[in-house]
Amino acid sequence: MDGPVVKAAPEAQKRLLDLAELDLVIHRLMHRRRTLPELAEYEETSARLARLATQVIAAETEAGDLAREQAKVESDVESVRARAARDQQRLDSGQVSSPRDLASLQSEIASLKRRQNDLEEVILEIMERREAADAQVQKLTAERDSLSAALEAIAARRDAALAEIDRELAETRDRRGKVAGEIPPDLLGLYEKLREQYEVGAAMLQHGRCQGCKVVLSIAELNAIRAAAPDEVVRCEECRRILVRTPESGL
Repeated sequence: MDGPVVKAAPEAQKRLLDLAELDLVIHRLMHRRRTLPELAEYEETSARLARLATQVIAAETEAGDLAREQAKVESDVESVRARAARDQQRLDSGQVSSPRDLASLQSEIASLKRRQNDLEEVILEIMERREAADAQVQKLTAERDSLSAALEAIAARRDAALAEIDRELAETRDRRGKVAGEIPPDLLGLYEKLREQYEVGAAMLQHGRCQGCKVVLSIAELNAIRAAAPDEVVRCEECRRILVRTPESGL
């Protein structure tokens, strides 16, 4: 059921076309706002930046672990070196006279030197790993900082584009409000109800075709519209939009 018959002066009906055109502009602007390339670009870049930040933390953690490991081994080297120095001092002082104790002390000094050499080899290996880890930290940090700057630039472009769209939306909605104020309330109410379903609630009947759904009306439908009074609001049988008659309607 279409509800009660609505009547309106032909000029008022034609104003619906202006309203419909403004609604199409608003619809396109809202679509642009939702699908702005910078929105997707910002989300993608933000995700990349988050992943990169995680990689930086992991690299810094590895570099820190290696630094602590190196410090511990260097401390062990100092302990071994100090112990070897004390043993060497005892040996050089002549305090040890027993051949057995002397041999034991010499063996311990030799063992400590081997231990020191082994630890120093470990330090060299750790230093090589630290160098690679520090280089990775620097590389990832530079990438993160560069991507962060890129994200700020994307945000600036996004905000500028959104501001421009919002400006156009505000202007278009203001114009729409003025046009809507010139349309009789019952006709406007019907249009708004249809707009909720079809984005725009009215379309021109042009050369026998509804410009809303692009369907060509049948002879019977066109005859019924010809017979309708000029102030009678007619509807498209296919899409149910209000059909606005003009000299181009082909009636």
